[in-house]
Amino acid sequence: MADDLRALENWAGALLNQVQPAERRKVTQTIARELRRSQQQRIGAQRNPDGTPYAPRKPRQQLRAKAGRIKQRKMFAKLRTARYLRLQSDASSIALGFAGRVSRLARIHQYGLRDKPGRNSPDIQYQRRQLLGFSDAELEMIRDQLVAHLVP
Repeated sequence: MADDLRALENWAGALLNQVQPAERRKVTQTIARELRRSQQQRIGAQRNPDGTPYAPRKPRQQLRAKAGRIKQRKMFAKLRTARYLRLQSDASSIALGFAGRVSRLARIHQYGLRDKPGRNSPDIQYQRRQLLGFSDAELEMIRDQLVAHLVP
């Protein structure tokens, strides 16, 4: 995938260098918004960029029986909102990442690191759940957006 991204960067870079900076900024903003939207949808669908589902949560150990069922929501529901999934673009670059304190949580899940979930709890090895990354459809979307903007 890194080779595909480099090839796209080389191809797009040569074309975008011929365009005025104001037009480049418009193109990068459009691509960045579409990229964030697709990343949000993929995180909401609980899928890695390669299409595999996220590793399931470990079952919680109950200390006491509770009446009724505890509803488990999808992971990263708030993390995928525009408040935390920040977008930054200018005429020459696009940056999409997590902002603030949630970036630590996102990094732990992105790479499958160890962490303490609570102050007095032991270290836990988290499963790898790739929140950010390029799927084939997203690379194609970037290519299509560039061509649509450059060809009148």
